[in-house]
Amino acid sequence: MAQNIHPTAYIAEDVELGDHVTVGPFAVLEAGARIGENCQIGAHAVVHSRVVMGSGNILHPHAVLGGLPQDTGFKPETVSWLTIGDNNVFREGFTAHRASKEHQETRIGNQCYFMNNSHVAHDCQIGNNTIFANNVAIGGHVEVGNNVFMGGAVVVHQFCRIGAYAIVQGTTGLNMDVIPFMLVGGRPARHYKLNTVGLRRAGITGERYKILERAFRLLKNKESLDDLAETEELNYLKAWLAVKSKRGLHGFIEL
Repeated sequence: MAQNIHPTAYIAEDVELGDHVTVGPFAVLEAGARIGENCQIGAHAVVHSRVVMGSGNILHPHAVLGGLPQDTGFKPETVSWLTIGDNNVFREGFTAHRASKEHQETRIGNQCYFMNNSHVAHDCQIGNNTIFANNVAIGGHVEVGNNVFMGGAVVVHQFCRIGAYAIVQGTTGLNMDVIPFMLVGGRPARHYKLNTVGLRRAGITGERYKILERAFRLLKNKESLDDLAETEELNYLKAWLAVKSKRGLHGFIEL
């Protein structure tokens, strides 16, 4: 149960701290927060009530978790959560808000990296192994899949979806959905190729990659994917496309 708590930190009496937690100077852990083992809470960081955090997370100075939703109709007494998995890094100035609806949660998965001053709004769902570069800001109810990379200063309209293994070019503004495995950028934003580097790093190569290339061409021409050989990636893509979009899909660059 060894812990390293700086004497200037404020920790409410009913905060749950796992083993080997470090809390830095002037950090604040509010009532009801639950911090898993081996977490590091930096100086002046704040963990609000109703934050549930797994193990091995690193919260850098001045990051704030579980703040109230930026929703003028939100009632502070609403019971909702920010739920965080394991081994995430939250850099300086990061913020994430709890959900806006009763008994709902904003969720962040495992092994994500959030750079300086990035923001996750209320009711968002973030997958695993995803990276937000500096100053990324996503609106409420946004869904981000696994292994997504968001370039610096990307902004995302509420209710958008960003599929797994997508990469979003820095300074892009998204107001529609991003198809999995794709690279998106420009103003206005457009899909213009597969995320070749990210797919190769993930081991999606050879015939698996070629099938995604064919799928990309078919989608661009608004043709069916049904005749393609089934792979794990294609099945995920088809399932993702089958979910009704609230925002529609960004278009394609004409090459």
